[in-house]
Amino acid sequence: MTHIDPNEVARNAAVDCVRRLVPYWQAALGTELLGAYLTGSLAHGGFSRRYSDIDVALVTEAGLSPQALDRVRSEAAVLSADWGPKLSVFWTDRHFGLGRFPPLDRIDYLDRAVMLVERECVRPARPTLEEIQRYLGGAPFANWTDRARRFAASETLEPKDHNAYLRTLLYPGRFCYSWMTGRMGSNDDAVAFLSETRPAGLDVSLITRALQCRQAAADPDSLFPARTMLPSQVDACAALIAGRNALP
Repeated sequence: MTHIDPNEVARNAAVDCVRRLVPYWQAALGTELLGAYLTGSLAHGGFSRRYSDIDVALVTEAGLSPQALDRVRSEAAVLSADWGPKLSVFWTDRHFGLGRFPPLDRIDYLDRAVMLVERECVRPARPTLEEIQRYLGGAPFANWTDRARRFAASETLEPKDHNAYLRTLLYPGRFCYSWMTGRMGSNDDAVAFLSETRPAGLDVSLITRALQCRQAAADPDSLFPARTMLPSQVDACAALIAGRNALP
């Protein structure tokens, strides 16, 4: 009997939804639109039917106005009640000087983006490892640290926080992977890499359990007792930032 992967079925449905959105974006943006691409787990693998966002990159002549960005999102919500609300738009101008397009997402765009439509191929300079590390050690690390400490101090896990909690458990894996390699990868890539490298102080088994929960589209309640381990995960990543934990 042929096994049907429900995450792959969901991925195909999500991709179909995005492809049906492209004509709307072309009509709204006209010649301003240089290219539209799938990025994130839709492009590089590891898509979760429950937990993944629908990541799309839009490259335009001069960026997107707030009104144009709102229209892009609203058209998605109208087209699909399931996938529209999950749309996450990364956008920029032809010089990659405006918008929302962090260094890691530029790496993802350069290495693994899947073209939906393209009038002109525009490629930014590849971020260096130093640039990736400077980015990761700033707001992304600070925001994750705040969430990790908040969950570590929580007494209960509300259903509305399931996604955020699971992402908080998974984040140190992708953080360490990108910090050490300068690449953007899936959670699967990160776990495979860290299972070999084993950064000091990092509990890779906890990240692996969180990945299994994500793959099964399960509730993370069984992982909630592990919240007390989050501060040590923060410490392991902080040690990496401080240069005390080098790749062997």
